[in-house]
Amino acid sequence: MKTTLLGFQHLLAMYAGAVLVPLIVGNAIGLTPTQLTYLVSIDILMCGIATILQISRNKYFGIGLPVVLGCTFTAVGPMILIGNEYGISAIYGAVIASGVIIFFISRFFGSLVRFFPPVVTGSVVTIIGITLIPVAINNMGGGQGAADFGSLTNIGLSFGTLLFIVLMYRFSTGFLQSIAILLGLVGGTVAAVFLGIVDFSNVQDASYVHMVLPFYLATPTFHLLPIAIMTLVAMVSLVESTGVYFALGDICDEEIDKSKLEKGYRAEGLASVIGGIFNAFPYTTFSQNVGLMQLSGVKSRRVILVTAVMLISLGFLPKVAALATIVPNAVLGGAMVAMFGMVVAQGIKMLSPVISKSQDNAMIVACSIGIGLGVSVVPDLFAKLPDSVQILTSNGIVLGSLTAIFLNIIFNMVPSGKKQTKQKASETKTQSVTMKEGPSSVLVSASAQSE
Repeated sequence: MKTTLLGFQHLLAMYAGAVLVPLIVGNAIGLTPTQLTYLVSIDILMCGIATILQISRNKYFGIGLPVVLGCTFTAVGPMILIGNEYGISAIYGAVIASGVIIFFISRFFGSLVRFFPPVVTGSVVTIIGITLIPVAINNMGGGQGAADFGSLTNIGLSFGTLLFIVLMYRFSTGFLQSIAILLGLVGGTVAAVFLGIVDFSNVQDASYVHMVLPFYLATPTFHLLPIAIMTLVAMVSLVESTGVYFALGDICDEEIDKSKLEKGYRAEGLASVIGGIFNAFPYTTFSQNVGLMQLSGVKSRRVILVTAVMLISLGFLPKVAALATIVPNAVLGGAMVAMFGMVVAQGIKMLSPVISKSQDNAMIVACSIGIGLGVSVVPDLFAKLPDSVQILTSNGIVLGSLTAIFLNIIFNMVPSGKKQTKQKASETKTQSVTMKEGPSSVLVSASAQSE
């Protein structure tokens, strides 16, 4: 009984994140209520399967730590872009292809990580978060193109939901704080029920049990740019997951070696492939569950397995999934502002230490975010370039990310005469101090260099 309750607690902690992604993407690309119900169902089910893949311990895949996987918010903006530009089938083609690529480069990703230091990953996460904010604002008004867009009812619901989330986050602690978004969605929807603007017909029409089918929503199609975008997103996600792996290793007193990292990466790639086949999304480690683990002090894989089984069970119950689809756009928009704002905040948090460390890093961040946001706002900037070039320049997330990678190579990886001069001057100064102050200063100098 105790294990079941602990597993249910982990389910509640990640549930809002699990259902928000399919709700946001599905609404943005114009899915019907029936399709949206299926999308939420299959996403919840795949969260459970992906979690089981990751907590497994075998010689092929699985980090073997008590980690919960859910759909990555990093992929929301790119998936909306791909869906609106190429269609929903291209989303699943890109998810499958990126999963295959991650699966096969898992052995070499340790070498590729050097191209994704915090200054790059932080810039990418910040760009993605910023480009998602307009989606949230449109939903706050009632949804783009809605007849009552910007009505007092929608504005009141959206800001009321956001205020409720903020107050919950501010004045609660521990587990309640970790599910503030979920409570905000529930509270906002209850308020909307009293206002008479919630439609329950989708819940009434949904069946009690269904079978999941591969390619139910669309048969995957494969296009170069969507695959490139999702592969880049997957790599950024792997870098974030690596931090979670080491944090969990520290919590569970387990050493994380290259072999475990490789199997962890492989599990995420495999989860994306299966997710694409069943028309779900790419998956990554959920850090909120790591925080809950630290809070409870329970670090058992059995508890996480119970959570995974619960998720899989819920995935076969469309009526439960349909409950998530009745959330009004305005309520969803209020929660999205908090969620997407946290994505931006996470990016800023990653960037803060690297910017203070080096002015060169500040230039990398300035240019990559500036270009990424600029192209997203003015997509016609490169409209006169050849189509083959526009594959790389037509998307702000891709162009901003490539800018960050390129500038990081120039500033931090290519040898610089200026840096070599500074290093030699520092070494000369150290040697001079050592000669003046005697043998004891060698220990000080060595200590300083090691730091």
